[in-house]
Amino acid sequence: METATRNAPCPLGDVSDRTHTGAESRNGMGITALVLGIVGVVLGLLIILFWLSWLPALLAMIFGFVGLSQARNGRATNKGMALAGVILGGAGLLAAAGGAVLTITAVKMVADSARATVKEVKSSASAAEKARHLSFGESYTFENGLKVTVAEPKPYTPGFALGHAKGNKAVQVTVKVVNTGTARVEVETGLPEVSDAEGASAELLIDGSGRQKVITGYVLPGKEAVGKYAFSLPPDAADRIEVEFSPDAMQWKDAYWSGPTH
Repeated sequence: METATRNAPCPLGDVSDRTHTGAESRNGMGITALVLGIVGVVLGLLIILFWLSWLPALLAMIFGFVGLSQARNGRATNKGMALAGVILGGAGLLAAAGGAVLTITAVKMVADSARATVKEVKSSASAAEKARHLSFGESYTFENGLKVTVAEPKPYTPGFALGHAKGNKAVQVTVKVVNTGTARVEVETGLPEVSDAEGASAELLIDGSGRQKVITGYVLPGKEAVGKYAFSLPPDAADRIEVEFSPDAMQWKDAYWSGPTH
């Protein structure tokens, strides 16, 4: 009777076997933490996808801490996996944060560079615009090598002239064009435009005195061409004029000369 009792199997089974089996059934947290940690690190190292790494990395740390807790309580045997998941999850979060910092820095640098470029372009355009506004007697060289100078206007006494109203003041505008380049250059638009002191267009005088000359044709290298033009100004706006001229209005922006007519 005693022998039968000693040899009879325990109805609850072996305690160590039961504990081992139960621990294995709880290893999922550590495995999940390790997998998520690897995913978080890989995504964090990819420049384009770093912003996706924070979620799997965070989950890896959460599952990893749960897995470590289960291992400490004897309900899991893969403590190393859980710990690796925590470490990789932390690395993934750092990679996500680093990627965010790098991206923000790069975007800021690009934005600053773009602003600097726009500012430089605006400054250059402003300087170029300012350079095209001159006083009488000053010279402006166009990109085709033609150096243009508009002399101070002189009083002009017309004979029988078209476009000269009674009481108006007539002035003569002299334009000199010098070819500073090495090839001949054609002057496409040899007529200047003149505005009076109020900004209105002045009338071009045409008479038969032969004193006026229009610049036309080619200007050879090192040579100059001189044009002389007369304009009629109303008496109340004749004290100051602005002369606008370009050797090729279709290609080059006009330059402007202004000042008193005396």
